[in-house]
Amino acid sequence: MDVKDVVGALIEREGFVLLAQRACENLNGKWEFPGGKVKSGETHADALRREIDEELGISIDVGGHAGSHKFHVGQKSYCLHVYWAVIEEGTPAAHEHQALVWTRLANLLDYDLAPADVPIAVKLQNSVT
Repeated sequence: MDVKDVVGALIEREGFVLLAQRACENLNGKWEFPGGKVKSGETHADALRREIDEELGISIDVGGHAGSHKFHVGQKSYCLHVYWAVIEEGTPAAHEHQALVWTRLANLLDYDLAPADVPIAVKLQNSVT
């Protein structure tokens, strides 16, 4: 079965990370690390910069890998790759989300996260406790 790559950003600022609340039919209201699908020929970093520009209207510097998690939606398989990032330019705005929130890593699981994001959040939260 073909596995499609998706990317998410852990955008960090002054000890906080950014979560975005989904506004689409699929998982409406769930919180996630912003990002999206990797297009053919794109690197993870290129896809993440493109997606974050589209979704939040900001430029980011993509840093190290924070974690990956394979998951399934129906008959499709995906692998979420999450990377640390910092804002290079702009102020995040919810162009494709209901809301945005800055939270500490230790509080990630206080939010109703999308299922694919939970294992990454657990790993991150365990690293700070």
